[in-house]
Amino acid sequence: MQRLWLVMVGLGLLTFAALSAHAALKAVTSHPDGADPNTSSPAKGYEADDHFPGAALLYADVATAAPAAGVTGTIELPALPEPAQVAAALSAASGDTGVTAARPFSTNMASAIDRGRALECLTAAIYYEAASEPLQGQEAVAQVILNRARHPVFPATVCGVVYQGSERAGCQFSFACDGAMQRVQSAGGWARAARVAAAALAGYVYAPVGLATHYHTYAVTPAWNRSLVMTDMIGAHLFHRWKGYWGTAAAFRQIYRGGEPVPGPHALVPVSPVVPAAPPVIAAAAPAPITPVATIRPPYADSGAAKSLPKGGDDRLPPPSTVLDKWKDVGTLR
Repeated sequence: MQRLWLVMVGLGLLTFAALSAHAALKAVTSHPDGADPNTSSPAKGYEADDHFPGAALLYADVATAAPAAGVTGTIELPALPEPAQVAAALSAASGDTGVTAARPFSTNMASAIDRGRALECLTAAIYYEAASEPLQGQEAVAQVILNRARHPVFPATVCGVVYQGSERAGCQFSFACDGAMQRVQSAGGWARAARVAAAALAGYVYAPVGLATHYHTYAVTPAWNRSLVMTDMIGAHLFHRWKGYWGTAAAFRQIYRGGEPVPGPHALVPVSPVVPAAPPVIAAAAPAPITPVATIRPPYADSGAAKSLPKGGDDRLPPPSTVLDKWKDVGTLR
């Protein structure tokens, strides 16, 4: 019985050794370069197998995109208008509390070409920024873009807002700079985004985000996060508006008149290297004429030389004495 038990233990050890050797051989053949099989390498950039509508939120190359994927850029605000105007706007908005719905967007002053371009640009922004979001998430993104088009610190066109900054690789929306647009779109996803864009341009207002001009995903905390007021959380995005006057309805006074540029990122503007100016050339002054040493004579050069008296005596001597005779012997000892 003891012998049988020993045989069974031996067979078990042999089986375990064989399985371990097989696993080791498989690991070596699977990683011929010696890489650690327990360390996974995340996908970088846009991989063909990982592409799907809205993939810009996950696979954007943030090294070339500004801002990071899933985050809108921001812009510096101008000086405030008159204090009375600011006070009236804040009073009407009840300060920085509450959410004020935006006014319906109108394209009545735009041409048919402008309306077509605006639709294409807004559709692209919705598709690449929120194609994987629910319907409300797409409507919220569209509202942010149209809010920007009516704010005086942003371009007054839809395409101008969507592709702002692409001429210097500092896009306000990352998809315009990170290569997302080079991938083939999903026909169904694009059609869905186009329907949302058409409704927004026709006057539909997504009220929950109010006058939001910024948003970001849960995965990113932008630098401007604490300086703005959050209006809502929809899908994977958090929406924000500016504090104070620039976040009130009175600030959104820019009128849309069309004039849409050609849809698509702008051509990069080449930056000329700064060449320092050459220092000014100062002409050397002409040297002063040199007087020969032999001709230099100080005023006292002839002070010791003998001079001949002019005829008739030296007129520089005092005249002869004219003392009266009675005074000639004064002071003489007798």
